[in-house]
Amino acid sequence: MLCCDYRRRQTKWITSHGDSWRIVALRLGIKLVAEALAQDPAAARPLQTLGAVVIGRNEGDRLKCCLESVHALANRLVYVDSGSRDNSIAIALALGAVVVELDISAPFTAARARNEGFRKLVKLNPDLNCVFFVDGDCEVVSGWLDKASKFLEERRDVAVVWGFRRERFPEKSLYNMLCDFEWSDYPIGETKLCGGDALIRVGAFRQIGGYRADLICGEEPEMCVRLRHAGWRIWRLNETMTLHDAAMYRFGQWWIRMLRGGYGFAQGASLHGAAPEHHDVRESWSAWIWGLGIPLATLFLIITSGWWGILLLGLYPLQVTRLALLGKRSVRENWWRAGALVVCKFPETIGQIKFLVDRLRGVQSRLIEYK
Repeated sequence: MLCCDYRRRQTKWITSHGDSWRIVALRLGIKLVAEALAQDPAAARPLQTLGAVVIGRNEGDRLKCCLESVHALANRLVYVDSGSRDNSIAIALALGAVVVELDISAPFTAARARNEGFRKLVKLNPDLNCVFFVDGDCEVVSGWLDKASKFLEERRDVAVVWGFRRERFPEKSLYNMLCDFEWSDYPIGETKLCGGDALIRVGAFRQIGGYRADLICGEEPEMCVRLRHAGWRIWRLNETMTLHDAAMYRFGQWWIRMLRGGYGFAQGASLHGAAPEHHDVRESWSAWIWGLGIPLATLFLIITSGWWGILLLGLYPLQVTRLALLGKRSVRENWWRAGALVVCKFPETIGQIKFLVDRLRGVQSRLIEYK
């Protein structure tokens, strides 16, 4: 069995503070949460039931593994398909999931898929207290849902709980390994954001209107901004939550994924970049400086002052060295990660330029897929 093989392979690999303005907003936040609990009975009830929304596109056997990992949810499981051309829908139906096929007349986004799945799930199960959102290329680790739901029941001020997403095959490619580093770079405890796999209170999700369906990337952090503004808290447990299969084996896949990330940074900064949030502003400026500013400055110096201006490009190896020395992994891993963090600024800049062009044209971008 594919899933059994996955679990054997994983064995050797799997063995903060809030916002600066939280003190000022605390009383208002508590009031908003209390109002949400009073207005939505599902938010106030003990967490007796939970459901799951799985989203995917052409995931095939990865989807099968995902659905089998949450089979205990039985009739509280919805799979949302975004125009798959493989047998994903047939797999989901065979495993007992309720299937929602997105209308192809509107652009596909993960945010739109999750919203559609949520609506279908709570319509079929109106007494649900919380929903676990998970991507179809992930397997949910046994015991995670029990731990997460228990935490939400004990912490009534927390709207979202998430854990560690680990890469299933980090040893198979450099790009899978970089993904695994990315999943591990967030703190334990209270956080400002969550990832795509997360357990969310139904009442809190309804209160803020779910995900922004027009975002092609970064929809989870954007939603968390609105949740925190409404007084809710986001929490990350020190538990392995899901096993992800990035299946990235080519440089081009990694480049496209970083480009999509840059697009997401630009979207996030345009929505919540103002004070006090400054959402994605640092990430956006970092991409502009390293991905475009330094190359343009170098070109300007060469034109105006001669070829010695090319020395400005020495900032790149210096930055790689600085990041590698600050790393907390093995020497090899630190250098690979440092190099990737610098090189990724170029596709991130291209992604931001694409966002600006799309906004000027008044169009919504289509999915940017790396698989």
